Amino acid sequence: MNADPTSDRIPRRRLRGALAVLSACGLLLTSCTATLLWLSAAHIPAGTEATAATAPVPAGLLRYYQQQLDWKPCPDKPAFQCTTLKAPLDYAHPDAGDITLAATRKRATGTGAKRIGSLLYNPGGPGSPAITGLWAAADALSPSVRAAYDLVAVDPRGVGDSTPVDCNTDTAMTLPNAGVITTAGKPDFEGMDAVNEEIADACRLHSGRLLPHVGTLEAARDLDLMRALVGDERLHFLGLSYGTYLGTTYAELFPSRVGRMVLDGAVDPSIDGYHRFLDVAHGYQVAWESFAADCATRTDCPVGHSAEEANRTLDALVAALDQNPLRPGKDITITGQVLLAVVTEALRAPAWEDLRVLLSEVTRRDTTGLQKLTAADQEHSVVGGLGFTAVSCLSAPLGPRFTPAQAEAALPEFVRVSPQFGALYSTFLQACAHWPVGPTQPSHRIAAPGTPPILVVGTTRDPAAPYLWSQALARQLSSGRLLTRNGDGHTAFHQGSTCVDTAIYRYLLNGQLPPVGTVCT
Repeated sequence: MNADPTSDRIPRRRLRGALAVLSACGLLLTSCTATLLWLSAAHIPAGTEATAATAPVPAGLLRYYQQQLDWKPCPDKPAFQCTTLKAPLDYAHPDAGDITLAATRKRATGTGAKRIGSLLYNPGGPGSPAITGLWAAADALSPSVRAAYDLVAVDPRGVGDSTPVDCNTDTAMTLPNAGVITTAGKPDFEGMDAVNEEIADACRLHSGRLLPHVGTLEAARDLDLMRALVGDERLHFLGLSYGTYLGTTYAELFPSRVGRMVLDGAVDPSIDGYHRFLDVAHGYQVAWESFAADCATRTDCPVGHSAEEANRTLDALVAALDQNPLRPGKDITITGQVLLAVVTEALRAPAWEDLRVLLSEVTRRDTTGLQKLTAADQEHSVVGGLGFTAVSCLSAPLGPRFTPAQAEAALPEFVRVSPQFGALYSTFLQACAHWPVGPTQPSHRIAAPGTPPILVVGTTRDPAAPYLWSQALARQLSSGRLLTRNGDGHTAFHQGSTCVDTAIYRYLLNGQLPPVGTVCT
């Protein structure tokens, strides 16, 4: 079914489910093609690697690389500076027009020899703003890092205050009211397909010119532009979750321009979209069972005293809410799928105490805690919904294109690896089926030969970026070194492990890698 091109908006009730589900999976290669506009290690004659970071900029891009940034205090964050810069809509055809990128920075507190340069930060996504992410994270960084680096973040193209993907939809559509569309307790794959098609048609109508150019490939080239404009010969980078995919893409495109790069909660660029969501579904199952095991040791555990009992309890709560949803306020409907989405948010945090309270309340049909957590997730959903889809669908590892029949056929395997969350994540297989632009980045191993050492950090029970992805990326990168955190929750940095934080700081400040096989708790 095609959207009516004369209609300005898609009916809100049709979109709530899809966009709420998009917020439940925050996360994310590129081959060097003939359109690559810079020299990379594969194209540099032997003996000239030392000059690669300062290789001449193609004439068509000079005006972008020579622009002057006008940094001013951010209106709402005077401790930070803000600016905008111009980037080409299409790096292969820089005469096709410009887009605007928004950036922020916090100046280094150190001077002279204490300063290293700028540390570019990406908190993940895709579809999440980097600027607000840096504002939230900057003060938690160690004084030594804040002395050594200007902290810099750029909202990726299509996202936040940069030129956005705008499908002319109402932000209220992202209210966490529906989750997955279900029929008789099962995902309604046909219904989800119809919603996805309407979303795709609206985005084609309102952002069709931008959509082909918001992928990770272009965002990595924007990072190089920012690197040059802040005056660094090499990119120093801290990327979390999807930010690791962005950093890995940069390393493949510009291996000789990589400085100190930390990739925490890594994405494996060689997987396909099917296994991306299958692995995540299994990751949440592992995280849930880890929570359940801890909960079982507590006398007031609301889900029982074994993993089996916890699974049965969660299944019963989801089924009861799907059959008889709670409606605690106007335009608020709490279904079992909403509960599952909020549980995944709590497991990702991890916020086990909040989750115990929430589940205890839900067993009494009390939604106080559930509404609190869904309200917190609403902001994440609003800023991440369509950006998530627009970026993911341009990458084969991130955006599968399954028909309803193919997604339904995959359901048994998803439920096998994740009895509690498999059905939820099987619906993501359809997200890109009708997207106006096909993937521009294939799934493949990335070695990035010629880079200095890159630090990859993985958490053993990370639900959103399963540990096997960090292991795989560290093996693929020719200079990768894996640092392991034995723990729970998504990503490792600033999650309570002094061992992890010390290792990352030592690397950022001195370039010193942790010993091979280091495992932190």
